[in-house]
Amino acid sequence: MEEKKKKNIGFNIIKNDPMDGHKGFGKGSLSLDNVSPVIIDVDEGEAFVDIGAMHARSTVEKGIKFLPNKDEVPNGKPYWIVWVTIDRKEEGSYYAGVAACEMTVDREIRRGYKLLPEHVNRLDKSIKRHIIVDHMDAKSKQILAQFLRQHDEGMWDLAESKLKQDLQA
Repeated sequence: MEEKKKKNIGFNIIKNDPMDGHKGFGKGSLSLDNVSPVIIDVDEGEAFVDIGAMHARSTVEKGIKFLPNKDEVPNGKPYWIVWVTIDRKEEGSYYAGVAACEMTVDREIRRGYKLLPEHVNRLDKSIKRHIIVDHMDAKSKQILAQFLRQHDEGMWDLAESKLKQDLQA
């Protein structure tokens, strides 16, 4: 007797509207189409988009074994991964959800610190249009605000006032 394979309902990246005309299996799935990971290199004072971060494969993360204890990476270089979700309203596109996660990387010992559950939860919060940046240091907030403004001034102007207030150092 053959065993029936159980359907895998793990994490999937879904394109377009996952519920377009469908009300059954998968209801409540979230689309990652409008999410971008922005990496802030605090020491260099720069921010850049690296889509590889969606699967923990950004240029910063490649070749690094991540540990959940910050004390095990005492000389780690500070980074932030900021999940930025874009949405559209009548006036145009805007930064709807922005949630930051801390990360440190020590290339010399090929170790880093990050809390994977925090990264997943912050990605989820960004998709659900939350603004979570108040725990960032002042320099990183300034770098992020400047990056978002320069990337698209119109989206910055239409963003919620909470984002602009929380990013003021």
